[in-house]
Amino acid sequence: MIKKPLRELFLASYKEFRQRLWNRLGSQHLADDALHETWLRIDGVGDGVVVKYPAAYLFRIALNVAEEQRRSQSRIMSLDEVDELYQVADELADPARIIIGETEIETFRQILDELPPRRREMIIAARLRDVPHTDIARRFGVSLRTVEKELKAGLQYCCERMGKHYIQRFGPRPETKALLKNDE
Repeated sequence: MIKKPLRELFLASYKEFRQRLWNRLGSQHLADDALHETWLRIDGVGDGVVVKYPAAYLFRIALNVAEEQRRSQSRIMSLDEVDELYQVADELADPARIIIGETEIETFRQILDELPPRRREMIIAARLRDVPHTDIARRFGVSLRTVEKELKAGLQYCCERMGKHYIQRFGPRPETKALLKNDE
């Protein structure tokens, strides 16, 4: 039974271990926490373990525990960091921003209603439901090229009505088309 002699040595040397750890770690609190955990870990020492230098063994366990605690503490956010995150969250929940966003969404809905039904449905499928263009072409019984033309025309219209710049994200690039026209 190795546990009993280790426990007896630990209790007999507790003040010495505590002072050494305190000196080493620079914190009485960390030293106390490490020693409490060390006491619990003595139960985990197997009976077949041979300990040549029991005092050094116990002190090493305490140092390892202190290092593990220090690492886990470094992963915990400080109160300042948590406060900073709350401020970011509060900024996102700004009532003025929410109202502006809701107004833009409502304006976009109204502009979508101005589009022909097929074009509107294609935009909703492609941009809001992320349906692939090939699936949209199949659903409406048109070519992929027709889907791209409808999407481009619809999105250009929506951008113009909302005062936004249209950015083409599919189909041939505008400069490629200009080059093709020059070659003709």
